[in-house]
Amino acid sequence: MEALADLPIFPDGMPLEEAQAVLDEQGLSDGLPLVPPTKARLDAMLAGVNAPNKSYGQLLPLFGDLTTAAVAYNCVLAGCERDALAVVLTAAEACLEPTFNLLGILTTTGTPAVVTIVHGVIRQTLGMNTGTNLLGPGNRANATVGRAIALVMRNIGGARAGIGDMATMGQPGKFAFCFPEGDDASFPTLAARRGLDGDTSAVTILGVSGTAEVLPSGGGDTPEAILDPMAAVMPAIGTAASAGRLRDLGEQFFLLPPELAQQIAKHGWDLARIQRHMFDAGIPARAAEDIQPIITGGAGVKMTYLPLWAGGTLSVSRPLRNLGS
Repeated sequence: MEALADLPIFPDGMPLEEAQAVLDEQGLSDGLPLVPPTKARLDAMLAGVNAPNKSYGQLLPLFGDLTTAAVAYNCVLAGCERDALAVVLTAAEACLEPTFNLLGILTTTGTPAVVTIVHGVIRQTLGMNTGTNLLGPGNRANATVGRAIALVMRNIGGARAGIGDMATMGQPGKFAFCFPEGDDASFPTLAARRGLDGDTSAVTILGVSGTAEVLPSGGGDTPEAILDPMAAVMPAIGTAASAGRLRDLGEQFFLLPPELAQQIAKHGWDLARIQRHMFDAGIPARAAEDIQPIITGGAGVKMTYLPLWAGGTLSVSRPLRNLGS
């Protein structure tokens, strides 16, 4: 991505259609309408930022300079509120961790998308949806934060179709894929498992190849009836995605709705027992501790499997950067 001074900044009141045409010509669009970046909007997004032009590294695949100002530009394009800036920057910076394998995720012919889980008080600050349809439409923060991160991958990293992004099919999650961890306390949160206290605002990034809906067996009355269908799905999808090739064992993530988490806890199972039961069932993971149920979502008993990219990736968790220091 060019330096901020070289990017189109529009006057107030410029017709949306004209601004969109310029952004399209410059290759800055994801195909959906964008919010025109005006000086007023950029100034508001960067208000209180101490070092807007500080580089946090080069974002693969085309080594774009990851600065707060460049991220802010994409946050404006996506329609984010100002408090989202730290979330988007922190998620993008976490992608630089070598074990995340951003180059592989963005350039593969496969389907992975960068997925962001948001933890801590920033969820309330942004008004994120932790309940019904949290992976779907209807909430500005869930949608625009995910979209801004995807635009950063495209416009700073250079992951544009046929250039840096070589996906054969892609997936809708490449437009936006961001959600918050829920508040149910049946088991320790992912943030707590990563050493972050409950009030710490943080993000976790995953390289996810889609979603799969999984239901409990029978009435879902026991932990086994809830967990065993998920344990069966994980290796099956892994085998299908790997075309029979051996892959290094990694992590497993799935979303567990609160009422199923409460049903499991009611039988006296803790997180360690969940992980051990699923690991003993033959789930492809490095260790039981690498199986991560995330409690979130609304009413119902539908679980969601988040298969990590079979090419190899590990999640990264980071507390939010303080952009004022």
